[in-house]
Amino acid sequence: MTVGEKIKSLRLGKKYSISELSEKANVSKSYLSYIERGIQGNPSLQVLSRLADNLDTTVEYLMGQQVMPVDEEWAGLVDEAIKNGISKEDFAYYLDFIKFKSMNKKDK
Repeated sequence: MTVGEKIKSLRLGKKYSISELSEKANVSKSYLSYIERGIQGNPSLQVLSRLADNLDTTVEYLMGQQVMPVDEEWAGLVDEAIKNGISKEDFAYYLDFIKFKSMNKKDK
């Protein structure tokens, strides 16, 4: 089952119209329709997160991935970063910076 098929199935299960879910998740109606129909096959993590929250599921479920459980505090920090508009590129930059700092500490 694709991401779009899962979203549509969950939406129908909650008896939401596309318009209702679109409004609740702050995603344009046309973009949501494109996701559900498979025209947009790679929605952003921010969009998936907002949809998952409103459909009472997880991004991992929508993406069909099995991941290790995340500590609630970490999940809250990541959610807050997403809500504050951090981009994937910024997040990757910070991770690289932390790895760089950790490597330098080990070398001393």
